Amino acid sequence: MKKSHRHTYKFNPHTLRYEKVFVSLRERIRRISFNVLFGVVLGVAIVIVGMQFMESPSERLLKYELSRYKRQTVRLGERVERTERVLANLEERDDAIYRTVFGAEPVSPSERYSGIGGVERYADPDLNDNDQLLKSTTKRVDDLSKRLYVESRSLDEIYDMARSKNERMAAMPAIMPVAKAQCQIVSGFGQRFHPILKTLRQHSGIDLAARPGTPVYATGDGIVRIASSNPQGYSGYGIVVAIDHGYGFTTLYAHMQKSTVRVGQRVKRGEQVGTVGSSGMSSGSHLHYEVHLGDRQVDPVYYFFNDLSPEEYEDVLEQARKENQCMS
Repeated sequence: MKKSHRHTYKFNPHTLRYEKVFVSLRERIRRISFNVLFGVVLGVAIVIVGMQFMESPSERLLKYELSRYKRQTVRLGERVERTERVLANLEERDDAIYRTVFGAEPVSPSERYSGIGGVERYADPDLNDNDQLLKSTTKRVDDLSKRLYVESRSLDEIYDMARSKNERMAAMPAIMPVAKAQCQIVSGFGQRFHPILKTLRQHSGIDLAARPGTPVYATGDGIVRIASSNPQGYSGYGIVVAIDHGYGFTTLYAHMQKSTVRVGQRVKRGEQVGTVGSSGMSSGSHLHYEVHLGDRQVDPVYYFFNDLSPEEYEDVLEQARKENQCMS
C-alpha cells in the first residue's frame, strides 16, 4: 500500500499496477470515531492512574499544611505540659506555705480541678488522629485556664492577707487566756468524760484549773459579742464571754466568776475580760476556753505559741492529749 499526500494507493498483483483506494464516507466516519473514542478512553485511563499514584500540587500543599499544623499542636502540647508543671508547683507552695503562714484554709481540689463544660464537650469518636490531638490539647488548655483563674484569685486573697498582716496577727488568739504560772491544763480538746453528766462526749475546748478570781485575758484583739450568764446556745456554760476577732476567729471563755466587759466593747490582746470561777455545770474552779475558726471548733493549744517556749509548748501539748475527765 502506498500513500500520497492526498490519496492512498494499493498494489494490484493481477494488473501489476498501483490502484487508487477509494474509502467510503461511512468508513471514514467509523475510523475517525474509533480514533476519537480510543483517545478518550486512553486519556481517562491516564487521569485515573495519575490520581491514584501521583499527587497534585494542591494535595501536596494540603499535606504540608496538615503536617505543619500537627507539629505545631505537638509543640503546643509540650508547652502546656511545662506550664502545668509550673502551675502545680505554685499551687503546692500556695497551699503548703503561703496560705499556712496566714492560717488560711487550702484551696479545695474540687474548686481547682472541676471540669469545664462537661466531658461530652470533648467526646467525638468519629474524629481522626489529628482532630483528637487538637481536642485533647484544647481540653488541657481549658483546664489550665480554670486552674490559673482559681490560683489568681487565691493569690489575690493572700495579697490582701499580707496587706492586713499586722491586723490579722493582732486578731489571732495567740496567748493563753490565763497566765501560765497561775493555771494548769487539766483536760484537753476531744472525747472526754463529763464529770456531771457521767458520759463520754466531745469536749470542744480545754479546761484550765486556777484559783477563783484569777484574771482571764482576751487572747487577741476583737469585739465582745457575748457577756452574760448561760446565754442562748450555751446552756450550762455559766458566765460566758465570747469575742469576735475577725478573720474567722472567735474565742469563748466560760464558767467564769464574773465578766468585766460588755457587749460591743473593743478589747486588745492581754486585756482582762473576767475572772476564773465555777459557774454553770462545773465541778470546780477553772476556765473553759474554746477557739472557733469559721464554723469549726479547733484545738486551742495550737494557738498558745506567743506565750510558751518550744519545750513548754511540747509539755502543754502532752497534757492536752491525755484522755481524762474534764471539769465541765
